[in-house]
Amino acid sequence: MGTVKRASSRRRGASALTLLCAMAILTAPGLVTGTAYAAPAAPTAPSAPAAPAPEPGAKSLEQVRKEVEDLYRQAGSATDAYNLAESETKAQSERIVEIAKQVVAGQDRIATLKARAGAAARAQYRSGGLPPGAQLALSDSPSDFLDGAGRLRQGEKATTDLLGELNRTQADLERYAKDAAAIWQKLEDNRVKKEAAKKEIEEKIKAAEALENRLEAEEKARLIQLEQDAQYQAQTAWLSSGAMKDVKGLASEAGKRAVQFATAQMGKPYVWGAEGPASYDCSGLTSQAWLAAGRPIPRTSQEQLRLLPKVALKDMRPGDLIIYFDDASHVGMYVGDGAMVHAPRPGRNVTMAGAGSMPIKAVVRPDA
Repeated sequence: MGTVKRASSRRRGASALTLLCAMAILTAPGLVTGTAYAAPAAPTAPSAPAAPAPEPGAKSLEQVRKEVEDLYRQAGSATDAYNLAESETKAQSERIVEIAKQVVAGQDRIATLKARAGAAARAQYRSGGLPPGAQLALSDSPSDFLDGAGRLRQGEKATTDLLGELNRTQADLERYAKDAAAIWQKLEDNRVKKEAAKKEIEEKIKAAEALENRLEAEEKARLIQLEQDAQYQAQTAWLSSGAMKDVKGLASEAGKRAVQFATAQMGKPYVWGAEGPASYDCSGLTSQAWLAAGRPIPRTSQEQLRLLPKVALKDMRPGDLIIYFDDASHVGMYVGDGAMVHAPRPGRNVTMAGAGSMPIKAVVRPDA
């Protein structure tokens, strides 16, 4: 009888364990199939053996995901600073060239004015430099003298004007020299900023890659799945909030061209500082897409936020740019149906994602 009871107890324990395992499988994340943006479902991952329990004190894979994401975000912010310094350096270099051309033109003008002044001085020397009264007394024809005196007064005025223009041109050259010195200083300051940003970018990316490289192949696959799960959850929460309820805007003709360009770049790798055609960073993609649409816009996501007209989320239309995070360190292009195209981060390619998969700071319109 005791043996029967023990066997029965073991069968009940086995049944309870089986039930618990089944419940755990059914409630595990990432098992719902299908993906959409306007009405998304959780991404799926291939079945894999359960991951081994982490060693005491070791970071969980979710902690690694968050740390990697934070490092790449910091790299993205530094990339924006690098790109801004780069674009300012380009503008300042163009200004230096313009000033150099103005200096050459000014020097040529001074040479011409000096030649004219020399000719006037030589003409005065040939007239003997006599005062007007003496020239009248010695003249055979008072009328000829008076005609000559009128020409002399015209010549004196021309000489005065010439000297005034000479002085102004010399003043311009001095101002050009000061402007050039100031711009050279800005160029040097931007060089320092670029070097500092470059160093920070490389350090953050190296740290993120080191974290990922410590993972086994199976863990790397699960890390990608965790990224997708986090994006899905953010997109689902965003849509559940009713954010897309009134969004029905239609793309402008320029917006259509920008979207066509951006989506045609899908599959190309993210490279910080890149503006195509083989690779892009986030703002490199959006700025080049709108350039292809005939509307040049600022190079960086922060400048795009600062200088482009903002629109309400409910008025968003394809081609508009969505600025993400409080520091405006990321940007994507809305393509419709709750989706956007963007260059995510190092190690990822230009892709489509949910427009609400990251915290939205603002929406801006390049062709407002």
